[in-house]
Amino acid sequence: MASLLPRIERLSSRVVRVLGCNPGPMTLQGTNTYLVGTGPRRILIDTGEPAIPEYIGCLKQALTDFNISIQEILVTHWHHDHTGGISDICRNIHNGSEYCISKLPRTPHREEIIEGEKLKYSYLKDGDVLKTEGATLRVLYTPGHTDDHMALHLVEENAIFSGDCILGEGTAVFEDLYDYMKSLEMLLQMQADLIYPGHGPVVHDARAKIQGYISHRNAREQQILNVLQENAGKSFTSMELIKIVYKETPENLLIAAENNLTLHLRKLEKEGKVSVNEKSPNLRWKSSL
Repeated sequence: MASLLPRIERLSSRVVRVLGCNPGPMTLQGTNTYLVGTGPRRILIDTGEPAIPEYIGCLKQALTDFNISIQEILVTHWHHDHTGGISDICRNIHNGSEYCISKLPRTPHREEIIEGEKLKYSYLKDGDVLKTEGATLRVLYTPGHTDDHMALHLVEENAIFSGDCILGEGTAVFEDLYDYMKSLEMLLQMQADLIYPGHGPVVHDARAKIQGYISHRNAREQQILNVLQENAGKSFTSMELIKIVYKETPENLLIAAENNLTLHLRKLEKEGKVSVNEKSPNLRWKSSL
């Protein structure tokens, strides 16, 4: 377990982290939200969950402590622990006009509503550049965790705000493993020095962390293939495989682990390495090799 993260912390001359005050098994010590820039108006990245007055209090305190205001809001993806605080910020922290709130669009595109507000998102695209005094952020389309996930490259520090693509500790969940692996490979090629993750502490050896994520997924895939190949002809449900492959995973994380394992199996099915009996009440998987 990482050391306790302060609710407000200045991480560099241009990055202040404000914890979302929403700890849990999937959010770790809470969602990390970031105020970015060096001037009087900063970009806020992510907003935590809805109806967390402690977070709004901490965000107000940070704005007061550093004598700054919010220029605009960026959200890394649609999950409610990143977008959920938007309405509370709009209602409780005023900047003289409506906030511009930006993200990447869902794929396929669908209309998204900011809960409790009449506001709509301003949609970004891969490669867009956002600027504030002292900070330049370049949008990186990194699908996999979600279909709309973006990371942001902070040019001045060669750092990446990774959202939920990479966490400060542990591994991330994802919706599409093929896309996720492509996103990790792209981030690795950027040779960033630092990662400011969506949850958990700052990652100071970015390249080693990303390579570790890639190696972990490849090792998991090989574990699954080994179990199926060692039991050629025998079929398994995903929960039967979980108990073999994820035997050291805590009970409260097994549902997320089963989801990850099923996505590994779907990727392997696409590659012709495993087959599935769709007619069985519980899907049963076996090796095709």
